[in-house]
Amino acid sequence: MTRKNIVVVGSSNTDMVLQVDRLPNVGETILGGEFSMAAGGKGANQAVAAARAGGDVSFIARVGDDLFGEQAIAGFQRDNINVDYVIIDGDAPTGVALINVDQNGENSITVASGANASLSPDDVEAARAVIESADVLLMQLETPLEAVQAALSIAAPRGITTILNPAPAQTLSPDLLRKVSILTPNESEAEHLTAISAAQEEDAKKAAKALTERGVETVVITLGAAGALTYGPERQELVPGFQVQRSTQPQRETYLMARWPSPLRKARPCAMRLHSRMRLRQFQ
Repeated sequence: MTRKNIVVVGSSNTDMVLQVDRLPNVGETILGGEFSMAAGGKGANQAVAAARAGGDVSFIARVGDDLFGEQAIAGFQRDNINVDYVIIDGDAPTGVALINVDQNGENSITVASGANASLSPDDVEAARAVIESADVLLMQLETPLEAVQAALSIAAPRGITTILNPAPAQTLSPDLLRKVSILTPNESEAEHLTAISAAQEEDAKKAAKALTERGVETVVITLGAAGALTYGPERQELVPGFQVQRSTQPQRETYLMARWPSPLRKARPCAMRLHSRMRLRQFQ
């Protein structure tokens, strides 16, 4: 199978993870269990999953001039990811995520964006050539929206498949949505974008339909343990979930590369196993 050129524009964080019996309530202090650190960030997760699924991946991002940044770049290189467009920022630290994970694998996350917040349209423009040669462009919203818009403006007119994970949730313009081939919100993000609850399958279909009416070609709403609803011109189906251990956090990044786009579908079982094992090792 021909390797596909995949460009990821997004975040790179260092995850600091604490295992807890349950997530704390507001104002509550609880004693946790095992602490671990791992490479993370939605953009980095997408890049690694894409590379391990067989893609030829380039990553456009910013990290700090610090130990966490050095470790992140070294990790990308181990997965044969092109880091020519990973900028070392001398003014901001590498992003950090503080994560509580309960015994059921549910989590709560607080992110200090650090260098991620400085990713700019100029950074994206400097990578124009690699974006223009891509088969697929992957993005999320842990970097400034202006950078995402700049990448979409390069890719969409050229017919490049554009995939956006709209997390963390924020308002997205109709113009931006019309440039997105595949949008992958979770339940709360779908509700934020449409004002339609997506907690149940039928309601999720209504939310997905509303997003396609705004110009998105295909919507994939992740529904936790229930699986993921795919809604588009070629299929409208609920893909059942299956039980895994530990955190649910990287599920969308893995799902994207395991099921979409079509050139990578043959790599689905391998990608699911590889990325799941990678994240489990990091969390254990």
